[in-house]
This record gives sequence, structure tokens and C-alpha cells, in this order.
Amino acid sequence: MQAMRSYLDFEKPVAELEAKADELRGVAESSGSPALAKEIEQLEAKAAAQLKELYGALTPWQKTMVARHPLRPHFVDYLAALIEDFTPLAGDRAFGEDEAIIGGFGRFRGHSVCVLGQEKGSDTETRLKHNFGMAMPEGYRKAARLMELADRFEIPVLSFVDTAGAYPGIGAEERGQAEAIARSTDACLSLGSPNVALVIGEGGSGGAVAIASCNTVLMMEHAIYTVASPEASASILWRDSARAQDAATNMKITAQDLLKFGIIDGIVPEPSGGAHRAPEQAVEAAGSAIEAALAQWAGFSRDEIRAKRAEKFLAIGRKL
Repeated sequence: MQAMRSYLDFEKPVAELEAKADELRGVAESSGSPALAKEIEQLEAKAAAQLKELYGALTPWQKTMVARHPLRPHFVDYLAALIEDFTPLAGDRAFGEDEAIIGGFGRFRGHSVCVLGQEKGSDTETRLKHNFGMAMPEGYRKAARLMELADRFEIPVLSFVDTAGAYPGIGAEERGQAEAIARSTDACLSLGSPNVALVIGEGGSGGAVAIASCNTVLMMEHAIYTVASPEASASILWRDSARAQDAATNMKITAQDLLKFGIIDGIVPEPSGGAHRAPEQAVEAAGSAIEAALAQWAGFSRDEIRAKRAEKFLAIGRKL
């Protein structure tokens, strides 16, 4: 039984090879022909090589497509695999609960942590429940509340970023979306405890920065981190959203470009073909990277942690 697959447009050569291998596999199961088994093995090897070649030279727009892949592991997958004894906390103590951001406390590889994550959902029901990962003001105020609570008990904060951006609806604006984003960003920057952010898919605009202004910022190999979506940027720059591919290239939104600019601190390698091909392997690699990032801050005082975080972001403004 083959795992469910969903192919992107540029993966067509791989899709054809794997479809042929699957077809022959069905015939082989009924005939037991050794010759077919060898042909299947050759097709699988060819598909794997093709996949490696494709993913070794992805364009920024192709990386955008991979970052949005429907089968890519979401925050709930990272949460289930990496965090033990997770206790969620809800509400902003002002208006209500926002399930686009999940937050709470748990244990990460033996250490108490506060965990924040943006969840897009994986089917119609959960996408509506989590508002496609686009948080309301109450989501950011909840995040700020949890960060302040973590700071009080000197607990590190882990942020998992995956959003197209903060929700731009009228209700969100009426309830102070900009102020809530600013408050959450300030909470990130004010922590005396170390914080680590990992962009697992899309890191869109202030909606991402609000929980990603951390001591260490990591990105999955095929994630993107951008001031606005390529489609929105194309509409602004050229009055034509169809030029999203041009915008993706010019905006330098990939992990590789952002590492060169010093915007992020590290890249977590993904399995061949992207995280959606081997979710467990991708999540495990992310966990190891987060563990290493947290270990780098052991031994620093609270004042040093704040100062180094502030200098990190001030340096971005000086260099770019």
C-alpha cells in the first residue's frame, strides 16, 4: 500500500516515473515476476535521482509551492512528536480564544518549555477551525501572555511559524490587530529566557515576526519568510498578481538567501523531495536543530540574553 501523494506542477517527471512503478508493482503482486521486480527497482531509483536533482535546484517560486504543500507537516505534527506532557492554555483574557495560534507548556527533551505555534489545519474542518493559520488579535495577545508567563518562571520559549500572515478582516482591525502584533513582538524581544523560532512552512509578514523575534531563528530548508506573499507583492509592484514568480525571486524569501543576509541563523535540512515526503524524518531533524540552538544559550544571564537578542535585530537594520 503506497502512501498518499500529492504532486506539484514541477514534479511531473517524478510523478510519471512513480505512477509507472506503482502500475508495475500491482502487476508484480499478482504474477510474482522477478523481471518486473527489477524494473520496478530501476524506476524507483530513477525517480529518486530525478527528485534529488529537482529539489537541488528549486526556484524561489517552487520553494513557495513546497512551503505550501498540503501534506507538509504542520505545527500539530511537530507538537505531537517533540513535546511531552503538553498543557495548552487558551484565551487572551480580554476578548476570547484564537485557535490559529496554539500555545501552552510542556517538556522538550527533558526541559520545560513554553510552546507557541501557528496551525493552518489539514482538511476543511481543521482549516476553518484554525482560520488557515491567520491569527486574530486575541491570538497574538494570548502569545504575549504566555511569553510573559514563561519569562516569570525563566522557561525557554519555542515558536513554530507557519502563516500566510495575520488575519486582515474588519473585525480583527477593529479589535486592534496592529497593536496586538506589536505587543507580541515586544514580548518576544523582552524575554530574559532564551527563545528559538523555526519557520516550518510560510513565514508571512508581521504575523510571523510577532512570534519569531527570537534569539535564534531557524528555517526548514524549503520554507519561506517574507514581508508579504509573492502574489501580494506582485500586485503592489506591477499591478499584476500573475507575476508572483518574479516577485518571489526578487524578494529573496528563501532560507538560503535569508541566511546569507543574516536574517536567520540556520537552516534545517529536509528529506529529499521535501518534508512532505518523510514527515517524521523532517520533524526529527527540526527537533535536533532546536535542541542545539537552545544549548547555545545555556550559561548566559537574563540580561545577556536580552542584549544579544536586541543586538541581533539591530544589526539587521545596520547591514541591510
